[in-house]
Amino acid sequence: MADFGIVYLVGAGPGDPELLTLKALRLLQEADVVVYDRLVSEDILGLIPSGVTRIAVGKAPGHHCVPQEQINELLARTAYKSRRVVRLKGGDPFVFGRGSEEALYLKQHGIRYEVVPGVTAAAAASAYAGIPLTHRGLSRTVHLVTGHLLENKTLDLPWGSLVGEQTTLAIYMGLSNLDRISAKLIAAGMDPSTPAAAIRSGTTRDQRQVLATLATLHADVSAAGFRSPVMVVIGRVVGLAEQLAWFEHGAAEAGAAQASSLVG
Repeated sequence: MADFGIVYLVGAGPGDPELLTLKALRLLQEADVVVYDRLVSEDILGLIPSGVTRIAVGKAPGHHCVPQEQINELLARTAYKSRRVVRLKGGDPFVFGRGSEEALYLKQHGIRYEVVPGVTAAAAASAYAGIPLTHRGLSRTVHLVTGHLLENKTLDLPWGSLVGEQTTLAIYMGLSNLDRISAKLIAAGMDPSTPAAAIRSGTTRDQRQVLATLATLHADVSAAGFRSPVMVVIGRVVGLAEQLAWFEHGAAEAGAAQASSLVG
């Protein structure tokens, strides 16, 4: 490959800065440029040293700030200047993060890159809500599903294969299609009384959650006025949420302060 700069595709995790990996934190401290998404929390952006160039390319549902093709080109142009570029993405770059598309583009243009995994929202948001994705006797299969398609295409998932008595569904970006998702799962044979949860801004001081059933989830979430980001978890394991609840909003604030202290 040509002697250009290097791009690090870094997972920022779901929001709590203490869930950053040590490698992610080190790369933020060493970066010349950080290109970041909308879902990267302010607490994590606060860990970037002053003087580092920051470029926001955030995308909100239905309102793409910068098209993906332009983001790819931006990463290449920045790396051509022989800089150390951190592409900071919420969650994990390779779990519904389009990191693989960026990696392929960089590969095709002879630019070095590394992938730094992050804690994905399905694992983190559910854990902070007291919901284990697996539990003996309740769940032995987990499906990670996207509830949103590009260009507003019809959501067409293999509904039948997602239904199982010991199955947990973790649905990313499903807020706008929640009514359709619930209806399709029930039509495919899932019990309408199956426990379900929606977790907004998981792991952060703004975390809120709704515990419901599959049949009532859409109405309950609408009544709560949730806006993205929202992680939806459906399955018998959600029934453990109240017993296993542990997260307090004050803990998130303390964690952010602790993370800031690590970088002076």
